[in-house]
Amino acid sequence: MERLGEEYARLCAAAGAAPQEAVLRRLREAGAARGRLDLAAQSLSLQTCSALGRLLPAAAPFAALALGDCGLSEEGVRLLLHGLCSNSTVKSLDLKGNNLRTVGAQALGKLLMQNKSIRSLTLEWNSLGMWEEGFSFFCQGLRANNFLQHLDLRNNQINHQGAGELAMALTRNSSLQELDLRWNNIGLLGGRALLNCLHSNKTLKRLELAGNNVPGDILKAVEQALDHNQDREAILSEAQNQVNILSKEVLSLKDEKNKQFMDFVDTVDKQKEERARSEKVSAARVSQLQEALDEQYSIMNSLKTKLQMTEAALALSEQKVHSLGELLNAVKQEQNSVAECHFRELQQQKQEGADREGRLLHDLSAASEKNLLLRNRVDELERKCKVQQDQLFQVKQDLTNTTAELKLRAVEAEERLEMEKRRFKQSLEDMESLRVKEVDRMAQHMEASERSMHNRIQRLEAIRISLEEELSQVKAAALTERGQAEEELVKVRSQARLEEQQRLEHLEEKLRLMAESRDEAQNCCLKQKEMVAEAQAKAKQLSLYADGLKRRLDELQQDLDSKEEEKVTELNKVKVELQEKIGHLEAERTAQDGLREKIAALERQLKALSSNHREALLDKEGEISLLLEKLRMKEAEISRMREEEAQRASFLQNAIMAYVQGSPLGTHGSRR
Repeated sequence: MERLGEEYARLCAAAGAAPQEAVLRRLREAGAARGRLDLAAQSLSLQTCSALGRLLPAAAPFAALALGDCGLSEEGVRLLLHGLCSNSTVKSLDLKGNNLRTVGAQALGKLLMQNKSIRSLTLEWNSLGMWEEGFSFFCQGLRANNFLQHLDLRNNQINHQGAGELAMALTRNSSLQELDLRWNNIGLLGGRALLNCLHSNKTLKRLELAGNNVPGDILKAVEQALDHNQDREAILSEAQNQVNILSKEVLSLKDEKNKQFMDFVDTVDKQKEERARSEKVSAARVSQLQEALDEQYSIMNSLKTKLQMTEAALALSEQKVHSLGELLNAVKQEQNSVAECHFRELQQQKQEGADREGRLLHDLSAASEKNLLLRNRVDELERKCKVQQDQLFQVKQDLTNTTAELKLRAVEAEERLEMEKRRFKQSLEDMESLRVKEVDRMAQHMEASERSMHNRIQRLEAIRISLEEELSQVKAAALTERGQAEEELVKVRSQARLEEQQRLEHLEEKLRLMAESRDEAQNCCLKQKEMVAEAQAKAKQLSLYADGLKRRLDELQQDLDSKEEEKVTELNKVKVELQEKIGHLEAERTAQDGLREKIAALERQLKALSSNHREALLDKEGEISLLLEKLRMKEAEISRMREEEAQRASFLQNAIMAYVQGSPLGTHGSRR
């Protein structure tokens, strides 16, 4: 069947058309269908019909061809039936439901004239009787055919004229045994013509005429004629069987008599031959007996020698068996030793695996301990940062205290100036210019001291920001390795930032207050322009006091420088510790990379297993889709059969109603 599919595909390719997959599948399944090619309900194209018509003349490997409900065109039917004309293997042909007309009827007539193998032809649900010329050609082919035995012409719109043509064909046909003409328009005249043809046709045994408006008496007469044909056929078959039996018996008697005579002659000849043979045999037997005795003596001698040889061979075989038993024992001992070695190796491998698991667990515990150490170190760094922040806050607080003392001393100086202004009114006028210069110098000195303090504060803030940036970098590096502690560190950092922002806002508020106090002091100085005359005597004291303040400021600056140096050393220590921690973290990262590679290998294995499982699922889904497609085809076939049965039932109901009500369907069909 594969050869037929390949030939069909080749013919379609030669015609420039693609082969139909359904036809290819049915050609390949024809072998499994036990000699039946079922193409029913398949829409066959003209190229497919041409290719099948070229395949059919050869000895096709199937005896039944089903082409029902294929929607064949007139040209397609002609090509298919032309191929069947020279076919010698197809016994049954089904062409129902193809709406065959003039060209189809002519092609069927040609098929019946030339084909000698088809025994059953089904033409149900066609339109062969609509055109008289085509149906007459079909009837001519039926007249010339002497091989067809079953013909189904149901629902072919055959009128009384077509029935007359069919009756004329049946008068000459001598092979058709069953004819089905139900649900046509034969009528009274057609029924009479068929009844008349039965007087000359003696082979037709079954003729169905239901649903043709044929009167009951004609139907009864047809049944009687068919019964007569059946009886005649039965009688003829019985007579033929008896004649065959008698002829066989006569021939057997003749053969027996000839055999008896020949046996008698043979017995006489055999007796003569036996006498002569017996004499010869007796003499030959005497000589043979003598020779046999001699041979027996020689055989006995040879048997004795063979017995001795077999005894020697038996001894050798026993020795070989003993040696083989020893070898077998040695082999068993070797196998036992090898098994013990394998068992010891397996135990060693198991022990090594357990040791590896222990080492891995130890490594995991060490890694967890390292993580804990890193967390502790980060906490220590945070504590150090907090301590430094506290020191910074203390320095700022000292600064605020010094500014407060300065303010207090300025207030005291103002009070003293108020007490002494009355005394120094006259000297104030002389020393006004000196006072203005001194005040300007003091104001510049105060501004310079404030700027220096602001610069130092900014430097401390920059140092603090750099420390915070380094700490954030260290924290980011640690956060990549410590996924679980990420949220806690973020919360701590946010809290620290909030506290720092609050402290900065507090310091800014204090600086703002200091600026306001400075503005107030300047206002006071402007107000004191009139009272500076009284402070000439105290100018030297103020200058001395200013020098003391300068010394105090220098001491504070030295303290700040020493603290900055201490901070730098601490920062260097922290950097060294951070570098060491970074080295440890990188080592741990490499170990984790190794673990990640192992995890990736396991994931690849899982992907391979999932891909295999997915391929198996796809194969199962393909099989399920094929089964669903077959189920859909079966459901379509069942629905088609149901529709056909419903149509047939409707036609039967219409015919019965027409017959009961006496509607002129038959006369109307004959007029058409």
